Amino acid sequence: MRWRDGRQSDNVEDHRGMSLPRGAKIGGVSGLSLLAVVLIGMFLGIDPTVILQGVPEIQTPSVSVQPSGRPAANDDERNFVAVVLAETEDVWHETFRNMGRTYQPPRLVLFSRAVESACGIAGSAVGPFYCPPDHRVYLDLSFFEDLRTRFGASGDFARAYVIAHEVGHHVQSLLGISQKVIELQARGSPSERNKLSVRMELQADCFAGVWAHQADKSRQILEAGDIEEGLNAAGAIGDDRIQRKTQGHVVPDAFTHGSSAQRVRWFKIGLERGNIQACDTFNADRL
Repeated sequence: MRWRDGRQSDNVEDHRGMSLPRGAKIGGVSGLSLLAVVLIGMFLGIDPTVILQGVPEIQTPSVSVQPSGRPAANDDERNFVAVVLAETEDVWHETFRNMGRTYQPPRLVLFSRAVESACGIAGSAVGPFYCPPDHRVYLDLSFFEDLRTRFGASGDFARAYVIAHEVGHHVQSLLGISQKVIELQARGSPSERNKLSVRMELQADCFAGVWAHQADKSRQILEAGDIEEGLNAAGAIGDDRIQRKTQGHVVPDAFTHGSSAQRVRWFKIGLERGNIQACDTFNADRL
């Protein structure tokens, strides 16, 4: 992916090495094992307000993030994130302008170990997430190494896909989609909530594809192998693949983000068509 000469966004907040308030607790999810919490986050794009809404906190040791003393080691990754975020800003500014609307870009917060957001305090184990109340994307850069080693998804474009997916959730929030889904989930059964979550996540995958299409059309950011990297990343984190790897069998009714095939399909739809109208997962007969 061609990114080194790109514009860097001013909307990156570097909170790596910052301490949390003394005695802060990391919120949890009642009834789920720690492994399940980790996997939910690793699926990418989890909206913590959906999971944590009305859930009591799990008492855990307090977390204080101390400076690592080695911030310069991640400067290249920080620069990469800033360039990709700028690329998303350019694409979505233009897309919203064409709809007669104004795009308000999210802030992207880099953190290490744990972070405090408007959605609560989260540890690195939950993976990258978007928090609608504060319009921020949260990312511990160590996730990129997990993406490579645990999921077999390496390369710059695989990492860019992660960022673009989270920004896709911000787009959903600006368009009012997220709030409608949350309202429907509040009235639905667990199975219905999961199905709505899948459609929402697949739409964010499609939006990530739209970004890639438009960014490449305008600035030729894609290089040989990039599309394969993105499709591999989308497929590597499908619910079925994760379930098979962790529990030995697949439970479709428990899907929250979609199967590998579905995630690849919708990312590809956005990538090929390049417009958000193609990303209406909520009215699609086939996911």
